[in-house]
Amino acid sequence: MSTADGGRDSFMKRIVIAAPHSGSGKTTLTLGIMAALKSRGLSVAPFKVGPDFIDPGYHRVVTGTPSVNLDGWICAPGFVRASFAHHAAGADIAVIEGVMGLFDGIDGVSEAGSTAEIAKLLGAPVILVVDARSQARSAAALVHGFASFDPGVRLAGVIFNNVASPNHERVLREALAAGCPKVALLGCVPRDAALAIPSRHLGLLTAEENPLSEGFVEHLARVIDRHLDLAAILDLDESEQVHQVHQVHKVHKVHKVHSVHEPKAEPTVPVPDSAAPPVKIAVARDAAFCFVYQDNLRLLRESGAELCCFSPLQDQALPAGISGVYLPGGYPELFAEKLAGNHRLKEEIRGVVEAGMPVYAECGGFIYLTGGVASDQDVAHPLVGIFPVRTRMLPRRKALGYREVELLAESVIGAKGTIARGHEFHYSEMEEMPAGIERLYAVSRKGVALEPEGYRYKNCLASYIHLHFGSSPAMADSFVGHCRAYRKGSLT
Repeated sequence: MSTADGGRDSFMKRIVIAAPHSGSGKTTLTLGIMAALKSRGLSVAPFKVGPDFIDPGYHRVVTGTPSVNLDGWICAPGFVRASFAHHAAGADIAVIEGVMGLFDGIDGVSEAGSTAEIAKLLGAPVILVVDARSQARSAAALVHGFASFDPGVRLAGVIFNNVASPNHERVLREALAAGCPKVALLGCVPRDAALAIPSRHLGLLTAEENPLSEGFVEHLARVIDRHLDLAAILDLDESEQVHQVHQVHKVHKVHKVHSVHEPKAEPTVPVPDSAAPPVKIAVARDAAFCFVYQDNLRLLRESGAELCCFSPLQDQALPAGISGVYLPGGYPELFAEKLAGNHRLKEEIRGVVEAGMPVYAECGGFIYLTGGVASDQDVAHPLVGIFPVRTRMLPRRKALGYREVELLAESVIGAKGTIARGHEFHYSEMEEMPAGIERLYAVSRKGVALEPEGYRYKNCLASYIHLHFGSSPAMADSFVGHCRAYRKGSLT
């Protein structure tokens, strides 16, 4: 996909799959549409609205392409558009799965963080997936409300899911035609227990744990082909789309953080030399560490990193020649016994931390750096042990939601005063961190201050919060710069 001088793209097709609420079948139908389009020879660029790592894993399985998160609260509009343009380049169509209900976001009075916000930013038509179970004519009233709620959102079509019978379908079609004649009915999908995807506390099982079988994907594509009008989906009034993708050559160099705060100091961290050779950074990537924003990896590469993936579950050593380590989130508690048994790798990670190598860890990566995970039987599986606390899983969610952080001191991801945004989502809690461990993050949620977080030991920074580097893209420059300084022996 190319961009013209005016910043508009070349009319690449894009659709947003949304729903009135979670649990409507949005993810399953999104995967089915992706599979059906791919089976017709189209290249599909997958996206997910909001801070979700599980659905994108399934998008990747079905399309063969990494799925990218788009979030209008975490990142500024220009970054969202530029990220979309970058990752959709060359695809025939972009399929964007929404989050929660279409208009659900950070609060009840704004569109920030919502699927509707992303649809408007990208000028994309919205397809609403409505769970028609136990509904008839009322389903049309629901669609009418969603179609009229925000004139800036173009609700172009609807899919009725969990349709009970041909008669049920007939009533739904009649009701929509009479009550919402401007909204196209794109299909009615019957109830099908074979399409269920297993779930757990954070949502669906990850694609790494529950890889979709070829038979499942083929069945899903057949269901979509049989019951949806794919031609109509591909033809959703493309001429009316407002194509707003801006041409940004190095988006992380020009992006300005959209925050209620402003940085209190100019960066004094090492700045990567674009002419210098890449610096190698090890990134944990396996079934235990599979939650990462794709744009974090992209921005690190653009800042001069060569990313070297490794598996804490399988590998006995870190990649050779590295100057930094990135430990993303995931489910290390599910693999605690195996992680604990990989003694050689744990020792090497402890060694590089003690040597002052830059290490950045978030959520599951943070848990991996603690003293261990206690099981239901109170059996502790010892982990790396940089931070002298243990983690325990809880039966109920401990934390969920957007977070904004301000760095209280210079660190491997930025200067003092740097503002960044991300999210927190976990069912675990840790013992109280000793007072001697430095806290680098002043954390807030919707403007309300929370307990300080972001724990530092030497050049190792760890937190429960998944920060999106796109919210303050100088973070990628900073981390790569610190890794380069470590390689040169100039980092203390």
